[in-house]
Amino acid sequence: MAIADPVAVLASGGLDSAILVAHLVSEEHEVTPIYVRFGLAWEDVESRHLQRFLDSLPAPATKPLIVLDLPVADVYGAHWSVTGQHVPDHSSPDEAVYLPGRNLLLLAKSSVWCALNGVPTIALGTLAANPFPDADHTFFAGFSALAARALGRPLEVVTPFAGRKKHEVLELGRTLPLDLTFSCIAPRAERHCGHCNKCAERQLAFTQLGIADTTEYATS
Repeated sequence: MAIADPVAVLASGGLDSAILVAHLVSEEHEVTPIYVRFGLAWEDVESRHLQRFLDSLPAPATKPLIVLDLPVADVYGAHWSVTGQHVPDHSSPDEAVYLPGRNLLLLAKSSVWCALNGVPTIALGTLAANPFPDADHTFFAGFSALAARALGRPLEVVTPFAGRKKHEVLELGRTLPLDLTFSCIAPRAERHCGHCNKCAERQLAFTQLGIADTTEYATS
């Protein structure tokens, strides 16, 4: 991916993907953020935070946010991510927050959008410690090849942060308005719950880097 090439970023509004958007903009890429709406319990709050973060970036910033709908309730059924019940808490292992086929689903629809809109690269904010089967180099390389064949044009899936830990990515974006990002899977009103697995991961990253966490949590 050369400087100034168009790139779509699968943006959730969390720390990693938000910082990735800003990082690629700083490298003078033409960045289109894409939010894929699955119908999960936290998405309304998350998507509003994402738009506020994008609006905060200095001009020239990104292309307008693209929102793609891909409901999964008919597949996921009563999964905690859909119902909002029994959400993995701060004591849960990372494996507990696995969303089956999430990256496969994210990439399937966004790759078609990219092919139809002349964007040859999709970037994700995947980190070094990601334990999930659809988040390693083999999967992304395989998907790139499959999508290029299916769509009849080159498409590359890249993960620029794959060698970094979360606090290292946080260091890269420490001057950004990170309080506008959103990492929670059990929001209370418009705030982070302060108790779920993703809130704990967020809090740990700030602690490891040693900078103030200005996130507003519903509970301490």
